[in-house]
Parts: sequence; structure tokens; C-alpha cells
Amino acid sequence: MVTATSRYVSQLTKDTLALVLAGGKGTRLCELTESQSKPALHFGGKFRVVDFSLSNCVNSGIKQIGIVTQYKAHSLLRHLSQGWSHLNRDMGEFVELLPATQQCSTSWYQGTADALFQNIAFIEEQASKYVLVLAGDHIYKMDYADMLAQHVQSGADLTIGGIEVPISEAANAFGVMEVDDTGRVMNFREKPADPSSLPDDPSMALASMGIYVFSTDFLINELQKDAQILDSKHDFGHDIVPQCIANSEVHTFRFRDTVTQTRPYWKDVGTLDAFWQANIDLIDVTPKLDIYDESWPIWTYQKQSPPAKFVFNNENRRGIATDSMVSGGCIISGATIDRSLLFFDVRVHSYSNINESVILPNVEIGRDVDINRAIIAEGCSIPSGMKIGVDHDQDRARGFRISLNGIVLVTKTMLQNLREHAPWEQNSNMYQLPKQLHS
Repeated sequence: MVTATSRYVSQLTKDTLALVLAGGKGTRLCELTESQSKPALHFGGKFRVVDFSLSNCVNSGIKQIGIVTQYKAHSLLRHLSQGWSHLNRDMGEFVELLPATQQCSTSWYQGTADALFQNIAFIEEQASKYVLVLAGDHIYKMDYADMLAQHVQSGADLTIGGIEVPISEAANAFGVMEVDDTGRVMNFREKPADPSSLPDDPSMALASMGIYVFSTDFLINELQKDAQILDSKHDFGHDIVPQCIANSEVHTFRFRDTVTQTRPYWKDVGTLDAFWQANIDLIDVTPKLDIYDESWPIWTYQKQSPPAKFVFNNENRRGIATDSMVSGGCIISGATIDRSLLFFDVRVHSYSNINESVILPNVEIGRDVDINRAIIAEGCSIPSGMKIGVDHDQDRARGFRISLNGIVLVTKTMLQNLREHAPWEQNSNMYQLPKQLHS
């Protein structure tokens, strides 16, 4: 994590309005986002994805925050009202919800730039000197004060957060910048198939993190100009950034650890594989993302659940978890959990085995179940005897989704469809969940 070294940045953060873009559909996450937006996804056992950007703001000293929402926002809005209403309005601190309300347009938000254009009145009302624009769907810890300080010192109109990523990862996935020796951005391409490499490392590209610092007047002017362009997609990557590079001074802030000069942890959880991996990363003995850092807490709302419970200690029926994270309200009853992450209120019944899997909240797993390298979505009831991630042909036949890297996604809808369309399995114990709490 980059750490601010100049104390005058405290005034910069007070003069900054953060706008978090949290309306994305997350289409590459397939059925995992069928009922909620990507920023609302549960992550890391107790958090939501959006909590990381918001916590970075608060920990950086930025406490004037607007959250732009649109797609299936109910669970996100509920989480924000429960977990992020503690800032003090009397002290000029707030988390303001900015849903698409068609106040200055007959359309919903048409792109990231249009989302801010439709909230220009809100931006002007705050009268801040700087605007920090953030994506609400990335997992990382970052002190934005350093980026603000560089933006002011460089005299740039726009500063873009950049991180080094392997060329193979950047292709077709990230906006890629070309910069000169001073850090000025000379070219930007949105998700190119052949990303430009860094001059000092041909194996790496400089990818946009979706983090932008604008001087407020400059941002408003650019949004107003873009709104008048009929063939614009009204998107930062496609329209605003290239236009700024052509006509203004745009710099990059390279996200690095100031002590080691290495790349800090940053993950776009926009695919099933990335979402699974980012969760599994947390169970490493020394995880790359330290969520135990008391100097940089990740704030959230969490249900008040009892402690996790492990029961039975018989020879072949022992409730255990190894190299795993198990949240409150879970009961591991005579089952084995290995290298997995269980969210709150998960019940796992006897003789079941879970390996390298992410089990989202309020899941019940019956007896004699084997789950390997899977994501089990919120609210699923896995029938006794079911095998998931053991035979991918069988998984596909049941309507489960298999990712490019072989991660199996199971949702409530998939299980319901299976019950309705697989009568040959209904005569077995496949759909019988134990009725006892500890079985």
C-alpha cells in the first residue's frame, strides 16, 4: 500500500469529492450477478466488493463520497444504508446515494461519463477543488492522498491511476496507457488486443485502474463537451480520456509500494475465475492482501451472528477446517473443509468435503457432499450426496456453469431448474437435506 509522506495532503483530501461508479452489471460474472450489481457481491467472508473503495476513501481522509448506482441496486443500497451511514453530516462528511433518476435526461445512465454528467448539479453543490472518480468493483488498499498530491504538484488536468500488469492479462481486458519519462500519458487504448509494453519491461503493460483525479472545473467542462457529441459512448475509457490526452495535460500515477517499489495487490474481480482467485488469495498463510491491518481497516456492515462452530470428533466424522476462513454463524458438523472460504451462516453436514471453494452466505450443504474448486452462490441448498467439481461433464449436464479455469458456479436458480427437469435424480436421496441442526 502506498503511504502519503506529506502532511499538507490532509487539506487536499478535505477539498476532494469522491464519486464511486457502482452501477456495473458484471456480465462476465454470469449468473453470479443475475440479481445484484458487481459492487454488491459478497467478498472475503464478511465484506462487499464496494467496501474496499469506500474504506480507501475514509482511510485516506476523503469523507465526502457520492455513490452512483443503477443496475439491480437493491442489495447494494441496503448494504450502504446499513454499513455506511455513520459519517457525520454536521462535520461535512457523507456517503450520498446517486441512483439514476433522469433529473436532466430522459435516459438512464448511458455510460460512466454520462453518469457523472447527470449528477453535475451534485458536483457543483459540493464546491470541492478536486474530484476523485473510482470504480466500485476492485479489490485493493490504496492511499488516494498520494495520487492527489502528485496531481496538484504536476499541474495536470487529469491524473489516471495505473498499475503494471503482464501483457497477457492486459490484452482485451484493461485500458492501456503509453507514457513518457515524465509520466505524461501520450496514448490510451481501451482493452486493446495487442497492448503496448512498458519501455523498461517488455513483459508488462501499464493498465488503467479506473481511478481518475480531476480538477473540478476541468471535469465539469469535459462532461459538458462530451454530452454534446452525438456519436460519443459517454464513457471515460472510450471518450473522456482520449479527448483529454489530445487537448490537455494528462499524467499517470503509478501505483507502487513506496518502500519496496513493487506492485501492491489489486484485483479486478470481473470474471468468475478472478472472483474465485481473489477470495482464495485471502487464505494464504501470508496473503498478498492484508485484511488484518489495523492501521487500514476495511469497514463494512455485518450481520450479528454467533461464532463459528465445529462439532463431532469421531474417527470418520470430525468437524474440521484447515487453511480456511470460516465466518460467524457457520456450523461445520462432522465435515472437512480445506483451503476454502465460508461466508456467514453456512451449514455443512456430516461426511461432506469442501476443497478450494468459495461458499457464499446462507448456504446449506447436505450429507456426503463433495465440492471441489467451486463457487456456491448465496442461499443455495446443496442436496445430500451431490458431487460438484468432481466430474465437469456431470456438472454441465446439471446446468452448472464451468469457467475457463474449471471453476464451477452453482446458484439457487440452477438448483431449482435441476429439481424441475431431472426426475431421474429425484428418487434418490439427492434432494433430502438433513433436518437436524447437527447431523
